[in-house]
Amino acid sequence: MYITICVIAYNEEQYIGDILDDIKNQDYNHNDMELLLVDSASTDKTPEIMRDFMEKNSTNFRKISIVKNPKKTLPCGWNVALSCYEGEAILKVDAHAKLPTSFVSKNVRDLESGEMVVGGRRPTIIKDDSNWQDTLLLAENSMFGSSIASFRNNPGKTYVKSIFHGAYRREVFDKVGGFNEQLTRTEDNEIHYRIRNAGFNILFDPDIVSYQYIRSSLAKMLKQKHANGFWIGKTLRLVPGCLSLYHFVPFAFVMAIIVTTILCLFTDWMAIGILTGIMWGLYCLLAIAMAILAVITAPRDKRHASAVLLPVLFFLLHVSYGLGTLRSFFMKK
Repeated sequence: MYITICVIAYNEEQYIGDILDDIKNQDYNHNDMELLLVDSASTDKTPEIMRDFMEKNSTNFRKISIVKNPKKTLPCGWNVALSCYEGEAILKVDAHAKLPTSFVSKNVRDLESGEMVVGGRRPTIIKDDSNWQDTLLLAENSMFGSSIASFRNNPGKTYVKSIFHGAYRREVFDKVGGFNEQLTRTEDNEIHYRIRNAGFNILFDPDIVSYQYIRSSLAKMLKQKHANGFWIGKTLRLVPGCLSLYHFVPFAFVMAIIVTTILCLFTDWMAIGILTGIMWGLYCLLAIAMAILAVITAPRDKRHASAVLLPVLFFLLHVSYGLGTLRSFFMKK
């Protein structure tokens, strides 16, 4: 199979070189690989790194191309790629990813078996090893701190609603069209919703593995969660059917905090105070239990004193996400 590997990047000078090297080291026949690089109007050295890689490796692939995405956002970048890729299938890879050498070949194996859309596990990793980064990773890897998505929590080989780093046969996008450019963060949810409605199955294969680097600081992680929550709220207005109930759990939690706080301040209902206490007690117990689970299931060298802050990190991640969703409801567009 002639397959296109597509990487979209905006100001990714710290990561783009590594992911390109990972693609270069794939064990799949490079004569059957097109590498399509999309630069989303980067202002750092990302375009220079892309050009340097293309010049040095032009004979190592069937084709290497660099195209521009002046609109900058991911869905616009994917649509640029979909308008010009040449392969029988396209494999989407994030610039913040790390790929084992067998990543492409395992995706192609499933596509050649008759599947139309495939993907696999996507564990998160850290780029710079430190005690605090290890603790942030524990928070991100926990189901309580992230989500129940299949690519995070391996359900075994099965058909699922959505995947990360997916491989798609050309016929899929020929039928469903491109990405919704109104959605900056939830474009995968929406396109997979349309893919399923068009009658295609989405295969999750745990034998396919890629890795995603987490944000390098708590501030960046909270900013990411807030933006994710914000786009969940916007997507609810545009394409509600592509979302699941779990997307709104952080919002419900934030609303519970706001409502119970207001009622406790402005009423003297004892029942409200009791319910508020029960809510906080249950949340604290669950956060502590999930923190303990995260620590005991982690490798010994990843357990640090800073892990005692995991319940606080869970709370901050949930509130940041939930406030993002709440903020989106006050936006006109």
